[in-house]
Amino acid sequence: MKTDTIKTICAISTPLGVSGIGIIRLSGPLTYKILDKIFVSKRKDKVSSFPSHAVHYGHIVDNGRVIDEVLLTIMRRPRSYTREDMAEIGCHGGLLSLKNVLRLCLEQGCHLATAGEFTKRAFLNGRIDLAQAEAVIDIINSKTERGLEASLLQLKGHLSQEIRRLREKAVSLLAKIEVSLDFVEEDLKFIALPRIKEELMEIEKRVEELLKGAESGKIISQGINTAIIGRPNVGKSSLLNAFLREERAIVTKIPGTTRDTIEEIINLNGIPLRIIDTAGIRRTTRAIEVEGVRRSKDWLRRADLVLLVIDSSQSLNNEDLELIKGTIERKSILILNKIDLPLRINLERLKGLGNGRKIVKISATKSIGLEDLEKIIYALVWDGKVCSSDQTLIINSRHQELLFSVAKNVKDALKATARGESSEFIALDLREGLENLNKIVGENITDEILNEIFSHFCVGK
Repeated sequence: MKTDTIKTICAISTPLGVSGIGIIRLSGPLTYKILDKIFVSKRKDKVSSFPSHAVHYGHIVDNGRVIDEVLLTIMRRPRSYTREDMAEIGCHGGLLSLKNVLRLCLEQGCHLATAGEFTKRAFLNGRIDLAQAEAVIDIINSKTERGLEASLLQLKGHLSQEIRRLREKAVSLLAKIEVSLDFVEEDLKFIALPRIKEELMEIEKRVEELLKGAESGKIISQGINTAIIGRPNVGKSSLLNAFLREERAIVTKIPGTTRDTIEEIINLNGIPLRIIDTAGIRRTTRAIEVEGVRRSKDWLRRADLVLLVIDSSQSLNNEDLELIKGTIERKSILILNKIDLPLRINLERLKGLGNGRKIVKISATKSIGLEDLEKIIYALVWDGKVCSSDQTLIINSRHQELLFSVAKNVKDALKATARGESSEFIALDLREGLENLNKIVGENITDEILNEIFSHFCVGK
């Protein structure tokens, strides 16, 4: 792309509000010409003469009037985030100051950056590939240390390296097949079908390994939707408060206090657990409770994990039995709450109804048994998966979908091999698989898909 066709962009890159500092970021060919007009240093030097990767003290000025006292950071191409001429203006953090400086930049020829446009330019200019670019938003959205570490691994290029190795294997095999097709009439011996099958199986195995890790990556980055379910007044809100170590939900002895879902995120040994405290499920004719029950049942269907709370100080009733039966096919834990009160529930009957599910005894209000519950949740979430921050790759839904397509392409090629079909059909499947691998790192990808990916970024990143 010609330099004179590239717009110079700017945006506020820090959250709006009162803070110590606020940063306005600029990128593009006119960055320093624009700053020459609005930045005055102590020595009155031009910004265009400043050395790269240095911080300069001065003022932003509008027609001789000082707008703000700032620190200006210069990053000349190609050693910048976007590989373009860049600068960051460190202003005071007040909203008015930031808006005035941004207005000046726009008046002097800058264009307001769109969501993710700085990172998009970093990708388009070859500083990072698309998988690394997507890691940026995962870093910003990380909710736990483990999620942050895994996202940083992807930004460093760990996933890209895995995809690159797969591509190299696919390209090598495709080249061997195509050579044999080019010289089919020469009666020369090239790669045989058994060898093609062997190399295809190696590719298939690695793709499957990446897909197995996709679920772990999803758990670490997005967390687990965990619904607290139960009939009214069994202690669901008390359990939420116990998880949070604070009184987030209103707790009373009146059944039906919670009328809507309450959502919070807790960090459970590196897993973001999105806890949803739902309204008590029971038969009711009151309109507001009917809607609350409907939402609770909706979460029951959507949750990754169900915590079914049962009052141990009362005998099982029909509502309990319906919920126990309704969650039998779900990943769920039966929680006997209020164990600080006299036990009136039939434990043996509950074990039989539970169909092998874990039963945990707690008192949410007395903080009894919570550590045991958290350990069981952690074990159930991983379900035997081995996951550590130096192994896990964050594979988002886009990557996962493309890897599923690659797996299908390889399986189709293997089927063609097993049937003894012409190498031309095998090569066709392999080429499709290679195209799907290329899309993960951003090769041969459409502008429409790029715009969709970067639309999820914040403005200024």
